[in-house]
Amino acid sequence: MQVVPDYYKEFRCIAGACRHSCCIGWEIDVDPDSLAFYEGVPGEFGRRLRAGISREGAPHFILGEGERCPFLNRENLCDLILTLGEAHLCGICAEHPRFHNRLPGRVESGLGLCCEEAARLILSRTTPVVLECRGEDDTDDPVVELRDEMIARLQDRRLPIPERVGGMLALFGLPRPHADLGRWADFLLGLERLDDAWGVLLQRLQKGWRTADYAGFDAYMQHRQTEYEQFLVYLLYRHAANAADGDDFAARVRFAAFGHQLLRALGAVLWTEEGRFSFEQQAELARLFSSELEYSEENLDALLDELVWQGA
Repeated sequence: MQVVPDYYKEFRCIAGACRHSCCIGWEIDVDPDSLAFYEGVPGEFGRRLRAGISREGAPHFILGEGERCPFLNRENLCDLILTLGEAHLCGICAEHPRFHNRLPGRVESGLGLCCEEAARLILSRTTPVVLECRGEDDTDDPVVELRDEMIARLQDRRLPIPERVGGMLALFGLPRPHADLGRWADFLLGLERLDDAWGVLLQRLQKGWRTADYAGFDAYMQHRQTEYEQFLVYLLYRHAANAADGDDFAARVRFAAFGHQLLRALGAVLWTEEGRFSFEQQAELARLFSSELEYSEENLDALLDELVWQGA
């Protein structure tokens, strides 16, 4: 059985219009089937294709100046697609930003928030996300059932977001992550960083979290609470059900709560300092959070370990 959020099929890559191309700054492995095909591509493009692949360790594209994929042209379009067609992309390029969690009896798929267009699509939804099942649901997994009950609590729009988060945590008897955002900023600044913009935001959080006008910001955002709901549901859906054990599950649930806490605080700091906070700013915060924490295995493990320690 496959499970997907109901917005999954709506995603379309915006290609050259993307401001944060996944073809820049990411090392892209080439799967064996794609490599075998690329070895047989004739002509000048075939020679260029093979010259752009390193065979050291896992085969991967050799990034060029500015850490750009060698097939990303000046218009930020993919020469490999333009020449060979989208069907001949390697597996990672064809799938991104989709993810697939393989659980007993089911595969749960979704779109990753590290993609700016996926972030816009997910956060702009005003109706509760529905998880659609393709195939017969014959699983009986108490972890999935608990996760889904938590999602239902997050989608209870009779309550404000903080009460929904509290209800989600209460289902597993979990405390909230500590509220010292300065300490969290210090912790996150000590992790590996992909984008300097993330470090700048964390430094602004260090300086401004105590003096930010949270009440004013919450009033400003009162008609945009669905953005936080969708962010929380995404994190819980993506990370909770594939936990290794009870402690890991608890940490992943608190990771979702922490994500909301951090996004709200960053938004409040920006709004207090600038007098505005647009949807595009929110989507960019979510994208950076995802890119820096979800898509770095080392950073995610460090954060989950910290959340386990706090919850002990």
